[in-house]
Amino acid sequence: MPKIHPFLWFDNQARPAAEFYVSVFPNSKILTDLPNAEAAPGPTGEVMVVDFEIDGQRVTALNGGPVYKLNPSFSFVIDCKDQAEVDYYWDKLLDGGQPSQCGWLTDRFGLSWQVVPKALFECIGGPDAAGRERAMAAMMQMVKLDVAKLKAAYAGEAVA
Repeated sequence: MPKIHPFLWFDNQARPAAEFYVSVFPNSKILTDLPNAEAAPGPTGEVMVVDFEIDGQRVTALNGGPVYKLNPSFSFVIDCKDQAEVDYYWDKLLDGGQPSQCGWLTDRFGLSWQVVPKALFECIGGPDAAGRERAMAAMMQMVKLDVAKLKAAYAGEAVA
């Protein structure tokens, strides 16, 4: 079976982006840099491709120039065990980036992330239909996801 991994197109920030991502996630590292050859577009000898791992997931980043831009139609989902993990990844990835809604953000390099607590799926997929609806309605009002508010909404408790 072939191995499948994401390939990200950057204008000229593949190496800084890779360095940033490996600094945020555990079990992450730069694997290789491939320089531009004379026949390739871009400055000869500059980084063209960076292979790296984010928590063991291989990712390739290309300095491809301004032809294509990253957009929210592709994002990485971070499955967080609790609010502390949500807060950590949200704060790290949002530095220089832009928040969206429902746990989505775009980092300073233009890559979209979904920072999602396990509790979200427990609430919007729980056995209580009315609780699922309340939790979904609460999530739709959030920027960064809040575990306590999701659980309170699911339980039918007042959300402060």
